[in-house]
Amino acid sequence: MLLEILEPVELTPVIVYKPGGGYSKKLVTEKWKYRGLGPRRTNDGGEQIASRMRSVELDIKIIEDKDSFLRFLLTGTGHAYANALRRAMIAEVPTMAIEDVIIIENTSVLYDEVIAHRLGLIPLKTDLDGYVLPEECDCKSELGCSKCRASFTLEAEAKDEPLMVYSSDLKPESDVTPVSGNIPIVKLGPTQKLRLEMYARLGRGIEHAKWQPVSACAYKYLPKVTLNSENLANAEEVIRICPTRVYSSNSENKIIVRDEAVCTLCMDCVEKAVPIDSKKTFPVKVEGDENSFIFYVESTGALPTKRVVTEASKIIDRKASILGEIVNKGLEQV
Repeated sequence: MLLEILEPVELTPVIVYKPGGGYSKKLVTEKWKYRGLGPRRTNDGGEQIASRMRSVELDIKIIEDKDSFLRFLLTGTGHAYANALRRAMIAEVPTMAIEDVIIIENTSVLYDEVIAHRLGLIPLKTDLDGYVLPEECDCKSELGCSKCRASFTLEAEAKDEPLMVYSSDLKPESDVTPVSGNIPIVKLGPTQKLRLEMYARLGRGIEHAKWQPVSACAYKYLPKVTLNSENLANAEEVIRICPTRVYSSNSENKIIVRDEAVCTLCMDCVEKAVPIDSKKTFPVKVEGDENSFIFYVESTGALPTKRVVTEASKIIDRKASILGEIVNKGLEQV
């Protein structure tokens, strides 16, 4: 359920209009039920309300949850919201990344700009509760402060042998650290040196890809596979043609649906299926549920995957509230 990964929400009474049924009061959750606004009308009490209001109930069920990735089923909504959630996870959820690099000494074979670019792409563990976006910080300084900036230093020198510099060589001055210490930065030749100061800040993926909290974020329609094995002439070929092994055979050597959730909706099985009797129901039918979606989210490690989903939903809710206020102000002037 949605409440398993998101914060509890409060119930609030709203006035809902049902076509042909008039107005009625209904309890809805503020965060996860959204009301579509239509032309203004005045009810018997003189209160202006929307003539058309729509409640959307969202439900999330966890399918698979591991350290770096999450698979969940989102139901009760359309592809517009599903795509908004996907885009918010990619481009709107803030994370830490190195933004400013001061080159004190660099005698390696790489240009300063290349090293700075590599440093910016190192995922950093992010504490969203301990830091704020620079534009929201009270310091209002380009240099930043302890609330909106984290600093690092790096000093490396190769003696007589070549030396590979890794992300573990970054020395943090706060609790913000690289996700992995095994990320190579530059290889120093004998006698080469590298001395840097780095400053990281919160940012969003819409500004630069280095601030994206996810390395993969995609969804598909929930597959619905209907199998009429009694009318299927080439069951073995249908089992073999499926790239994700949706089908298998049982103890009676009959074809069955093993796991329809792994179906990619490629339709190869539908094209290969041969009916015994063309007048009867077609043996294989595959379709996607347009109101249910399977999400796959893989984190860079900067934030836990559940936190990414939670923050993305909060961002959508906040933007929807702002839009609702704008619409209300516009309707009041009509």
